[in-house]
Amino acid sequence: MTVYERLAACRNDQYRDFQSKLVPNIPKETVLGVKTPDMRKIAKEVNQTKEAADFLARLPHGYYEENLVHFFLISMIKDFDECVKAVEAFLPYVDCWPVCDQSSPKVFAKNHEKLIPLIKKWISSDHVYTVRFGIRMLMNEFLGDDFKPEYLEWVASVQGEDYYIKMMVAWYFATALAKKYGQSVVYIEERRLDPWTHKKAIQKAIESYRVSDEHKEYLKTFR
Repeated sequence: MTVYERLAACRNDQYRDFQSKLVPNIPKETVLGVKTPDMRKIAKEVNQTKEAADFLARLPHGYYEENLVHFFLISMIKDFDECVKAVEAFLPYVDCWPVCDQSSPKVFAKNHEKLIPLIKKWISSDHVYTVRFGIRMLMNEFLGDDFKPEYLEWVASVQGEDYYIKMMVAWYFATALAKKYGQSVVYIEERRLDPWTHKKAIQKAIESYRVSDEHKEYLKTFR
C-alpha cells in the first residue's frame, strides 16, 4: 500500500469537515479527514522503508494528510545533515499552520550549535511557513540552557502582516515570558512588538499556567 492508500483507509468525512474549519486557507477537497494518531502510526509503519524514501522524494503531495505524514517521517531521521536536507526540501511546500507546527525533528535537540544558523536563515525567509517553523524551532530549542537575549530580537524584528507569522511571534514571546521573564518582559514594557502582536502575547501569557500570578498582573497593566 502507498502512503495515500493507508491514509484513505482511515478517512472520516465528519472529521474532515471539522478539520477543514481549522485550516481555512487550503481547499477542503485536499483534506481526507484522518486523525493525528492514525497519521503518526502510518509514519512509524513506513519509516525507513523504500516506500517512505519514495514518498519523501515525491513532492508536492496532493493531500493535507500526506504533508503531515511527510513531516512526521522527517522528524524521525536520525542523521542531522540528512534531516536538515529533508526539512529544507519540504518547507517550500508547507501551506498551513498544522503541517508547520506538528513536527519537531528529534535530532535537532542534540545539534544546537549547527541548528542556530539555520534557524536564523529560516526566520529571514520570504515564505510564511518557513518563518513560522524557524520561530517555533527557536522557541522549542533555545528557551532553555542555550538561550541568548539576542534571539528575542531576532523574533521581534520579523516583519509582515501575515496572521500566522504574527501569531507565532506572540506565541514565542508568551513562552519566553514563562521561561525567560526578566529578558523578555522588556519587550512588553517598551512595546517593541506591533500593537496586535503585543496584545496577543500578553493574552497568551496571561492564559498560561507557566506564568506566575504576580507576573500576569504586571503584564495586564500593558494591555
